[in-house]
Amino acid sequence: MNVEITLVGAEFVQRFSATRRGARLARRLAVHQLDEWGVPYGSELSDNAALVVAELAANAVLHGHVKGRDFELRLLNLADTLRIEVSDARGERGPEPRLLRAGAESGYGLHLVEALATSWGVTDRVVGKTVWAELLASQH
Repeated sequence: MNVEITLVGAEFVQRFSATRRGARLARRLAVHQLDEWGVPYGSELSDNAALVVAELAANAVLHGHVKGRDFELRLLNLADTLRIEVSDARGERGPEPRLLRAGAESGYGLHLVEALATSWGVTDRVVGKTVWAELLASQH
């Protein structure tokens, strides 16, 4: 199935509580927003974006949490790229993919992001940092 986002330049920005519930809501709203932009639920792009948002939001909640501060999700549709950004209030540069160990129950998130994204990275903000990932917006 060939899926393309119909609104080039469209942007979605929302803040969420830095809780597990907030991370879950970020994933759900991201998929809903993509559907509004013409990327149907269950498409490869929708599913990949859901996984990336889930991992980045979970990291913001687990590792980027600052008491009393939210995290922010931003989706930006560039010409052929969906850019996903998750910003948190913690200033430490991180994250880095961990060395995977057989049988480990955690530590796979950034490896998953790396596998799904065409590129990803971390940028500093005035307060905190932004972890971003880019997905090819027209996936078959």
